[in-house]
Amino acid sequence: MGTLYLVRHGQASFGAQDYDNLSELGQKQSVRLGEYWRERGLTFDAVITGTLRRHAQTWAGIAEGLGLANPQQAASTAGAPLLWPGLNEYDSEAVIAAIHPHKLEKPDTPELYRHHFRLLRDGLTQWMNGVVSPKGMPTYPEFLAGVTGALAHVRKHHEGNVLIVSSGGPIATAVGHVLGTTPETIIELNLRIRNSAVTEFAFNPKRHTLQTYNTLPHLDRPDLASWVTYA
Repeated sequence: MGTLYLVRHGQASFGAQDYDNLSELGQKQSVRLGEYWRERGLTFDAVITGTLRRHAQTWAGIAEGLGLANPQQAASTAGAPLLWPGLNEYDSEAVIAAIHPHKLEKPDTPELYRHHFRLLRDGLTQWMNGVVSPKGMPTYPEFLAGVTGALAHVRKHHEGNVLIVSSGGPIATAVGHVLGTTPETIIELNLRIRNSAVTEFAFNPKRHTLQTYNTLPHLDRPDLASWVTYA
């Protein structure tokens, strides 16, 4: 029996020209998570990440907090992290453009922010049900296969503690797959997952079982309440 820890990246740069870059707070969230685990003596036998910059930056922060001299090493026995493109996030701009071809204003007000996510929810629903094909993106079955392939790899090749650093979409998809939920439930899980949040699966060679979802034990202090973010 092993434990798989799935971590969503730290706060990125929502609304900026380049979203795929951690904010200063996102870096702090990542380091704090590593510190929390270090305080509890947690180590990992393997680390798997998506290939996006925010995934690498989040892992680097966690590794710093864990006290690892080289962020490219997961633990003394683990070697370099395994890069898994199937753990990359969907393209939210392409999803929205598939149902709303007009350019959106920068979401810098509460109403524009809500409008952005209403469109995203609608676009994801249509993509996951095969109604639209966002430009440059895989089909939803292909996206799902990338996520479930990573889970199968963990079951086949590992035991003990394994860490995955990814994004909200793949993590919610993994949870939905394990629980057998509908696409609509996966979307709701996705849109509620917080930055640097931890989800845990127990696993054996046959299956994964959900233990926790979207937890922030490393930020559960009054002085860190303002570090809880979603985008």
